[in-house]
Amino acid sequence: MSGNATVALAGEGWLAKEVRSELSSDCQVVSMSTGEGVVPEGAELALILNDTWDPRDERGSEEWLREAGIPWLRGFVSFGEGVVGPLVRPGVPGCSRCADLRRLMAGRDRRETLELKERLAAEGGGKSDPWASLMGLMQMARLVSAEARRVLDGGRGRLEGRLLLINLKTLKSSRHLFLPDPMCPVCGGIPEDSPEAARITLRPSPKPGGDGYRCRSLKEMGEGLVRDYLDIKTGFLNGKMEDLLSPFATVSVNLPLLTADEATAGRTHSYEESEWTAILESLERYCGIGPRGKRTVVRDTYRNLADHALHPLSVGVHDAEAYEQPGFPFQPFNPDRSMDWVWGWSFAEERPILIPQLLAYYSLGGGDGFVYETSNGCALGGSLEEAIFYGILEVVERDSFLMTWYGRLPLPRLDPGSADDRELMLMIDRVRAVAGYDVHLYNATMENGIPAVWALAKNRKGEGANLICAAGAHPDPVRASKSAIHELAGMMPALDGQWEKDREKAVQMFRNPASVRHMEDHSLLYALPEAEERLEFLLADDRPFSRFDREFKRQASHADLTDDLKDLLQAFRRLNLDVIVVDQTAPEIRRNGLFCVKVLIPGMLPMTFGHHLTRLTGLERVLKVPEILGYAERALTKDQLNSHPHPFP
Repeated sequence: MSGNATVALAGEGWLAKEVRSELSSDCQVVSMSTGEGVVPEGAELALILNDTWDPRDERGSEEWLREAGIPWLRGFVSFGEGVVGPLVRPGVPGCSRCADLRRLMAGRDRRETLELKERLAAEGGGKSDPWASLMGLMQMARLVSAEARRVLDGGRGRLEGRLLLINLKTLKSSRHLFLPDPMCPVCGGIPEDSPEAARITLRPSPKPGGDGYRCRSLKEMGEGLVRDYLDIKTGFLNGKMEDLLSPFATVSVNLPLLTADEATAGRTHSYEESEWTAILESLERYCGIGPRGKRTVVRDTYRNLADHALHPLSVGVHDAEAYEQPGFPFQPFNPDRSMDWVWGWSFAEERPILIPQLLAYYSLGGGDGFVYETSNGCALGGSLEEAIFYGILEVVERDSFLMTWYGRLPLPRLDPGSADDRELMLMIDRVRAVAGYDVHLYNATMENGIPAVWALAKNRKGEGANLICAAGAHPDPVRASKSAIHELAGMMPALDGQWEKDREKAVQMFRNPASVRHMEDHSLLYALPEAEERLEFLLADDRPFSRFDREFKRQASHADLTDDLKDLLQAFRRLNLDVIVVDQTAPEIRRNGLFCVKVLIPGMLPMTFGHHLTRLTGLERVLKVPEILGYAERALTKDQLNSHPHPFP
């Protein structure tokens, strides 16, 4: 390092003093005031160092240090922990505000920490940290100085996009990656939503080895998923838990949100792959919460936008009586009420189309919302085409389940042995041996011809939940069956325990459907033995088994997943049903070549949770499909539909 190098340093405490002494031997260290917002002429690096935590020193520093065009590094002490970094470079995403956000969100006391930070920013930094010992501050000073020398020598800093955390009691240090915040007011910036950005041109998406239904293997992505997203200190995801009770390897990871924690699970035959799958599930959930990769700019009424917009009633709404209930969280759709709109792509019309934002992302109540919308149709993939493929399959899975339920369709019961798949039979045997449930499979394929399976687990033990239901959809019905069995198995230990604790609640919901208010209530209700009678249309003992090869037409499989996707699109084109795709991809997942979408197929039945939030008004398919498939002699009437809460988990 040249002795002519100049470092600008702000700070009056012991840490700043020690770093000044350390660096003065081989470069020029000049003082700088954060209050003045001026970088000394000729400075090649700026340091802001404190013996305590004072957010005021950083709040304005980002702006004027970026304008000065030099990198900068900070160090401070907070609650017994030394924090060094990040090394911020002008024009590069990932600043101190991003780092603080990720560290805040990964912490357990997010709200309290945020309130403290706001108070310190207004009143000034706290008193000296009691754990900021001389030895600990010396360790911090050495680490700050080492990073400064690397930068001044022209090398890549070890703290670019990372924080170095030092336990001041043990002096143990660890380095943690954080993701830039795309919505950061300093280094972020997301583009405006536009019809041009919504345009989709399907591109080749070859499969590894030419088979399967993925364009990238989990193993290929696995290490990057853990490295970039899972970290207890600064991670986008801040924890994981292995479920040792489930019949199969189940791993949950935690997505921290400001007001709550959101757990997602991965279920495979290995804990490693389940961890990767759980991470992907969390990334999908994050993308679906709200626009992250583009800024919503259209706010207007449907009446003014009708020529370019989806009619909101085409996706199904709640009954008129529901909107009139006291405290109902939604308002009836009004074509003259302004709302936010985002651009999607209509495959039927081959043009961009405006979609109410509350349909493109989660809409769980409040504001000017007119309908309850969940993650229905959201999917993540290693290519845009893969994400669309699995988004369609999720819509099909849930539609087939609800269509079966509301029409009480006596689906053909499948003989698992006829699938000639050893893994499928081993899965069923393991569920019986480990969890004590018998698995029943039914062909729930609707008029679109895309294979769908309803899976039902019946308890053969003397305790625990009585029935559990799940579903799967896939061009390969065996894969659909395995997916549904994984879902069943993942619920068994928790639902068995919940049933024993909440038996009285289940009885109450059985007697009063209006008390089924939350997602978990649906499964709990059908854990009740008395509720089994409501599934008699599937469980009748006199129904014969049917073979897989008789029930399912052999689907053509292609070497390119895009061709499989085109087959799905063609199935809906034949039925005059549009497939609309909204790209939900956030910058945090794009860095790993991942894509997330929301698929809407107007006319298909959307999954809802809470019996009062049922959405069937405007969806005439629910009345017609039973006749089309031969389950009814004529179209059903609304009064003939199953009025009980559905059992989807």
